[in-house]
Amino acid sequence: MTHTTPNKNIHEGRNLKRFREMLGMKQEVLAQELGQDWTQKKVSLLEQKETIELPVLQQVAAILHLPIEAIKNFDEEQAVNVISNTFTSNDTSTLNAVNLQPTFNPLDKMVELYERMLQQQKEMIDRLEALIKR
Repeated sequence: MTHTTPNKNIHEGRNLKRFREMLGMKQEVLAQELGQDWTQKKVSLLEQKETIELPVLQQVAAILHLPIEAIKNFDEEQAVNVISNTFTSNDTSTLNAVNLQPTFNPLDKMVELYERMLQQQKEMIDRLEALIKR
C-alpha cells in the first residue's frame, strides 16, 4: 500500500519569494525577465500562490538559476530543524556571531542544506520500502 500525501508546509510561492530575495532580485526585475505580460503586481500575486503552474515554475527557476525542485520542495520548517539540530547547546559561538562579510555564498549553503534534506528523505523512503517488503 503506497500512499503519499503532499507536505502541507510547502508553499511554492513563498519559496519563490525567499529564493528571489536571497538572490537580491526585486519583483520588478523578475517581471521584466519573465516577459512583457508580467508586472510587479503579477509577480507579487504569483508569490502568494501555494502551487505554481509547471511552465511558469520552469521559467522562474531558469531565471533564478535554481533547480525546480528547490522551489517545489523547500520546507522552511525542516530546514530550521536541521539547522537547530546541527548546533549543540555547548556551541553557541557560531550562533552569537554576526559576520557582515561572510566568506561563503549563502545560496551555496542553502543548496547544500537542501541536498542534505533530499538525501535524508530518500533514505527514509528506502527504509520504509524495505519495511513494506518484509
